[in-house]
This record gives sequence, C-alpha cells and structure tokens, in this order.
Amino acid sequence: MFDALATLLVFDLAGLSPDSAAGAALHFFVMDVVKILVLLTTVIYLMGWLRALLTPERVRAMMKGRSGPGARLMAVGLGAVTPFCSCSSIPLFIGFVEAGIPLGVTLSFLIASPMVNQVAVVVLAGVIGWQMAVIYVLTGLTIAFVGGYVLQAFRLERWVEAYVWQIRMGEAQAEAPDTSLRARHDYAWNEVRQIVGRIWKYVLIGVGIGALIHGYVPEDFVARIAGDGSVLSVIVAVLAGIPMYSDAVGIIPVAEALLGKGVPVGTVLAFMMAVIALSLPEMLILRKVVQWPLLGIFAGYLAVSFVLVGITFNALRSVL
Repeated sequence: MFDALATLLVFDLAGLSPDSAAGAALHFFVMDVVKILVLLTTVIYLMGWLRALLTPERVRAMMKGRSGPGARLMAVGLGAVTPFCSCSSIPLFIGFVEAGIPLGVTLSFLIASPMVNQVAVVVLAGVIGWQMAVIYVLTGLTIAFVGGYVLQAFRLERWVEAYVWQIRMGEAQAEAPDTSLRARHDYAWNEVRQIVGRIWKYVLIGVGIGALIHGYVPEDFVARIAGDGSVLSVIVAVLAGIPMYSDAVGIIPVAEALLGKGVPVGTVLAFMMAVIALSLPEMLILRKVVQWPLLGIFAGYLAVSFVLVGITFNALRSVL
C-alpha cells in the first residue's frame, strides 16, 4: 500500500524515473514517511488505551522497595513498555532514588526505556522486518538487564549528586483514575499528539538521510566506509552514533538504507543503539544528576556492549 502510494506520487504523477537517483530517493522518502507516521499514530493510540494508567508516578510506585533479579526484570520490562525518553531521565532518576530502588535497577530501566519500546518495535518490524525487530529487542533487553548487575558492582551511589539524595518528592496519594471509554480515548489521543508532535522532526530527518543514502550514495562507497564487519568498523559505527541524537523511530529509516546498501547487520545494530542510548545529549542530561565518574562508567558499559553486539552478529552472519 505504501509502496503503491509512493509510486503513484513520485513516478506516475511527478514523472520521475525509478532508475534516477532523485526518483529513488524521493520514492524512499515518501514511502517511509507515510508508513512510519501511519504506524506511529495507530500503535501509539492503541497502546494509549492499554497504558492509560501507567504514569511515571505509578511506575515509581510499582518499583518501590524492590531489589534482586525480579526487580531488574520488572525494570527492564517497564522500560520496554513505557514511552519515556531522555527528557524524562532526571525526574525518573530522582523518583527511583527517592523510592529506595537500588541504583543498578534504576540504570537498567534508564537503558531499556529509550532503547526499547513497543512503538519503535512495531515501526522497525514494519520498515525492516520482524527478524530485525526481534534481534534488536532481545539484545537491547539483555544489555539493560545485565547492565544493572555490572554497574551495581562499581558502587556507583557515591557518584550521584548530593542534592538527589536530599530531595523528598512526597508520598501523595494518586487520585482514582477515570477508566471510562471517553477518558481512555482522550488519553490515547493526547499520547498521539504529544509523542508524534515530539518526534515527527526526527522522522523527517531520519527518512531524509536514509533517502539520500538510498538514492545518491553508491553501494561500493558505503561498503568502503562501513567496512566488511570487522571489529574496527563496528567501533567506528558506535563512535559515529554518539554525536547524533534521534528518537528510536527516527533512526530506523537510516538503518533501513544502510542495510539496503549491504552494511552488515551487526554494524547497523551497533550504530542504532549508540544513536538512541549513547548520544551526547542523553549523557549531558544525565550529567545533571550524576557525577562524571558514574557517567563515564555508564557510557563505557553501553559502548562496550554495543561493540560486542555488533561483532557477535557480524560473526554469526559470516558463519551462517
């Protein structure tokens, strides 16, 4: 459907040739923008009905006083189903600390929340395919779960800013939620407006970059830049993702274009994860509540994890 619409607009009505760079790029752009925005609106609305009761305050209450493997699994699971991005990192971090949740569990949540969410998964599956979506989700959840144990071993509490420990957010009782159909519709539609309104520009930028790669960048050039899946190429991919900032949805069309040009799947996965969870803006936001040593260890763990993911999947590709 989306391909047919793009073909009608770009090739039939606009008269561009599918063999031209401009035609291929514009077709990619129109098809992916329409596809992603339709998927975004639909999935966010449907999930809004189910998530009408899952506010940041309720997430904090559910996690309060929990520790151990069960708490980490819950943290990773909640991070995957909640739409909180880096802009929510500070209030969530403070709320978790105030609620007595171990720092390792909190960091597991902060890794999983921006990197894995149901909206990005559905869009990723719709644009690239379910196999890639499943691989991305499983590796992201594993990194978040294991990260809680690894990071906790460094006793990072000493590097949380002093004012965070002093904050008392209170224990106000939440009002009984309105579960009527009208209230759920209003909540779901408000979710659509807020989330799509926040990330549409990243969608356009991401699809625009992907369209340029798809239409104008020769495959042999991409192959030379991205390498053949070696360790060095994966490290470069992670480093290249750090200065960028994008929502998980916005980077998907770039990944689609890179895969289409023959870049190994492990390299693409490492790049995606670095852009979403290891970006410089994300780290600067977290710096407001933690000191440099904690931030460095946190970023270092993510970087090493993403490189290992890239190397592993590139190796599996060559074996299989």
